[in-house]
Amino acid sequence: MSITRRLTLAAPALLLARAAAAQPAWPTRPVRVIVPFTPGGAADIAARLLAEKLTPVWGQPVVVENRAGGNGIIGTDLVAKAAADGHTLACTSIVHAVNAPLYRTPYDVLKDVPAVTILYSVPLVLVTAPDLPVSNLGELIALAKRSPEKATCVGTGGLYCAMFNMLAGTDIEQIPYRGSTAAHPDLMAGRVGFMVDTMPAALGHVQSGKLKALAVPSPQRIASLPDVPSMPEAGLPDFIASSWGALLAPAGVSPTIAQKIADDSATALRAPEMRERLAALGAEPVGLGPDEAQRFVTAEVARWTRIAENAKIEKQ
Repeated sequence: MSITRRLTLAAPALLLARAAAAQPAWPTRPVRVIVPFTPGGAADIAARLLAEKLTPVWGQPVVVENRAGGNGIIGTDLVAKAAADGHTLACTSIVHAVNAPLYRTPYDVLKDVPAVTILYSVPLVLVTAPDLPVSNLGELIALAKRSPEKATCVGTGGLYCAMFNMLAGTDIEQIPYRGSTAAHPDLMAGRVGFMVDTMPAALGHVQSGKLKALAVPSPQRIASLPDVPSMPEAGLPDFIASSWGALLAPAGVSPTIAQKIADDSATALRAPEMRERLAALGAEPVGLGPDEAQRFVTAEVARWTRIAENAKIEKQ
């Protein structure tokens, strides 16, 4: 066989070998997933479920770390400043987009920690202490107008309290907490009035009677709380919102690695047992790719920026 003939036959194999060599080897060490909130919330639960599924797929431990504080900013900043090699990720929530118009973050929400995938969407629920003397949303609004000190709002999502004030015509105080689960003891004890929380974080407490659900900010009722009215039914038809979870990576991560993270996460989310565990928490798997995920977060930032501007909230 001539040299030319041998090279011609070998060319496809050489191209495949070079393409394989060009692909970055990943992961080469444990993958850290920073949850910038306290344990027990939707993002934390989803991160731990995902870590169980991805550890055997990636052949490296996927380690979840809680770095709460600053409305999610402290933990997210760690990821923004991490090496752009895909070994440090953030599992965050809608709070990430809400922070953009509220705070002067040490990172650019969209440029420095781009979204790799959207993991899930999850409904919200407005909850109060069981002893708060209200039985529906109308009574809560009346209490907030009559005695605003009794109807303070837990401010873990930033703009939910402002949105309530704007739509209900109230002027209640927002009480900041490091995360929704950190606020639960004070909420249950009646030291704060109410909060808009994610279904996974609040559902167990509602079912056990430790919290009282007044409404869900969705167009229709939610299957996990069928007796709780939607916001349109309860009297605030424009109070429609839902939370979501996303994996973020430092800017500059290889598109190949970002796509692999998104693809493997989507595969894990489609597993029947994963869907069942998320459904039990009131969450629905999504699994967007990097480009779609970044477009989604960009749209969410624009949406909450408009709400903040309408509420005349100055960036802190």
